Amino acid sequence: MTSTQSAKGERIKYIKGDLFTCPETESLAHCISADCHMSAGIAAIFKKKFGGVQEILSQQKKTGDVAVLKRENRYVYYLISKDKYFHKPTYGNLQKSLEAMKIHCQNNAVTCVSMPKIGCGLDRLDWSKVSTMLEEVFEDTDVNIIVYTL
Repeated sequence: MTSTQSAKGERIKYIKGDLFTCPETESLAHCISADCHMSAGIAAIFKKKFGGVQEILSQQKKTGDVAVLKRENRYVYYLISKDKYFHKPTYGNLQKSLEAMKIHCQNNAVTCVSMPKIGCGLDRLDWSKVSTMLEEVFEDTDVNIIVYTL
């Protein structure tokens, strides 16, 4: 996929497999709550693999922001889509988090972000809405999104 592709449906590429087997040069993204609980779902795996809970909390990000960890050759994006771990996110908060991630990507020359179907596991958002949001947020960028499904 080239960075010039921007037609609907071409910005997002789907790969069946384990997200954590993606190349270590690709940034990663997933959703968390502002309380940084990360005790279930893929968030628990991110917490185990990348640690940094105190580092995330020290960034003092709010719902609708993105916290960022730098790990080796990549950024790990924590999209803060809700206040508490037991809440459900809103599409509006996810959109704000994605916009914040886009700005970080553009400012740091990130061209590829791998992620699960964000917000659609335990948080139960509708992937058709989330994927359309991803297309729209990143349509004017060189950032490609790779979505991993098991």
